[in-house]
Amino acid sequence: MLPPGEAHVIVSITGIGWVTSASMGSGRDHKPLVTEDGKLPKLTSRMIFGKTSIHFGRLDGYSKLGFAAITFAMKDAKMDQWDKKRPIGIVASTTYGCLATDIDYYETVGPEGGSFASPSLFAYTLPNVYLGEVATRFGLTGQTFVVNEPELSGVAGLRMALNSIVLDDCSVMLAGLCDTGRPELFDCPAQISPGALFFVLERIPEHRDLSYGELDVAKEGPIFFKGKEISSLQSLVGMCVNA
Repeated sequence: MLPPGEAHVIVSITGIGWVTSASMGSGRDHKPLVTEDGKLPKLTSRMIFGKTSIHFGRLDGYSKLGFAAITFAMKDAKMDQWDKKRPIGIVASTTYGCLATDIDYYETVGPEGGSFASPSLFAYTLPNVYLGEVATRFGLTGQTFVVNEPELSGVAGLRMALNSIVLDDCSVMLAGLCDTGRPELFDCPAQISPGALFFVLERIPEHRDLSYGELDVAKEGPIFFKGKEISSLQSLVGMCVNA
């Protein structure tokens, strides 16, 4: 919901980052975003940060995926360096979330009455844990939460993030999606291409030359980018980098 008297609000996209089974990077890398079914890369801290991080190595696969895409987006927006905490929040859409990790943890609970239950896996049995890890890494103090989207377009989460900006809950928001795909244990039709994709959103860009363009947020109805309706976050990437 927009503030009274405002028919629509303009918000700039200043950073884009992603990891899929076919590619990883950011909007200014001049690499195409390719989404397809397949095995995700085995992410390491050197691939993401350029150096070894024991803490990153402890994360589960779902958390590493989202952490990596957000890091690429923050670097793209020149926000990865900081000296004081910032009121930036994150909204992430997902379908299966950390379900694969939940299954792995449950398999350690069964034997010996739970004597061998894995504390390292248990720490990542909530879908929003990695958002806290990201907030700690980048000094973010805004709201962070995960939205369930059965078809995973990311648009519902994007709207929530935009609402947080226009209502002055946070000065900057990250919005995106993260999913490792349907666990093999489940035989159901909802297959999701694995990957993570995040955008940095600013109502007043700190670096205007970094803006990919502006989102037009109406009180009701669709969200537009340069006059074109957004149907998914994947399509929004193409609209940004090919504009």
